[in-house]
Amino acid sequence: MDFGLTDRVYIVTGGTRGLGLAAARELVADGARVVVSSRDETSVAAAEAELGGPGQVVGVVADNADTATPDRLIAAARDAFKRLDGVLISVGGPPAGTSDAIDDDRWRAAFESVFLGAVRLARAVAAELGEGGAIGFVLSSSVYEPIPGLAISNALRPGLAGYAKNLANELGPRGIRVVGLVPAHIETDRVRELDARAGDPAAARERASADVPLRRYGTPDEFGRSAAFLLSPAASYLTGVMLSIDGGVRRGF
Repeated sequence: MDFGLTDRVYIVTGGTRGLGLAAARELVADGARVVVSSRDETSVAAAEAELGGPGQVVGVVADNADTATPDRLIAAARDAFKRLDGVLISVGGPPAGTSDAIDDDRWRAAFESVFLGAVRLARAVAAELGEGGAIGFVLSSSVYEPIPGLAISNALRPGLAGYAKNLANELGPRGIRVVGLVPAHIETDRVRELDARAGDPAAARERASADVPLRRYGTPDEFGRSAAFLLSPAASYLTGVMLSIDGGVRRGF
């Protein structure tokens, strides 16, 4: 199936590793060009090289919590590729911890990065997009059910999902779509770190996999293909959706 991504241009934050990199990889494979960002200069350079280099990808060292980041990313897309068709906002998971162990500074830092940074970037990109544009948010299964030991994610991700739904209603009349991607048990460094917190990573993975109807963890490529489709013109009548990419873990309708 042709997703219609050829020569379209997308910003992918957190696009140098994990789910963001997987999405950027699939977008490029289907003909899109991307601006990827990360706070780490080394990972930005590595992602640029992997994804095809100049003419195909531009890497920007940027922090989503920085108020200047949206303008820098949009300018990078315009300067390199002369257009912008959408954004996938992916932010690394906030630090693990229970409510009694998280102080105000950690809450404030996570809010600036995970929530306000995403809102700020979505708002700036929306002002640049025309009909057919798309804004995607990488969320978490904590949108639907708290995950033990992830108090910050449990608090902020549902709020961001609500913002995405609201934005879909506001931007729909302009022909701009807004979607949420809700992964669970995807084989990334973040998931491996969370499994390791249990003391026996192999046993934790086995228990988690047993709760997945498909009886396995998903791969980053599987997530990336779903992201590329949702951002593409092929998904032109999908907006306001929260797509669970979880092997069937979410049992509810």
